[in-house]
Amino acid sequence: MPTQQERPTRQLRRSELFGPVGHVFVAANTGSWRLEYPKINREVCTACGMCARFCPCDVITVTKGNPDSPVIDWNYCKGCGICSNECPVGCIAMEQEEAREP
Repeated sequence: MPTQQERPTRQLRRSELFGPVGHVFVAANTGSWRLEYPKINREVCTACGMCARFCPCDVITVTKGNPDSPVIDWNYCKGCGICSNECPVGCIAMEQEEAREP
């Protein structure tokens, strides 16, 4: 019997090509393990979009002219603080998760 390396690829099933570690991952709610959250001072915010540009999880949406902008998707925000560090006007402060209003 030929080994898997000797069989032509067209006869292999898709699962055999990926092997045991080939898996498609779906995003899970990762905001539940956040310890700190970004609090935005909307009076100072210029909606420049730097926080959204540097967010590694891509959970910040900035819309020019929208008074509620930037908007953060709390289900996926991990509280890493990169948005706070990169804000050029310093309008984002990191606060303890217990203090966040729902």
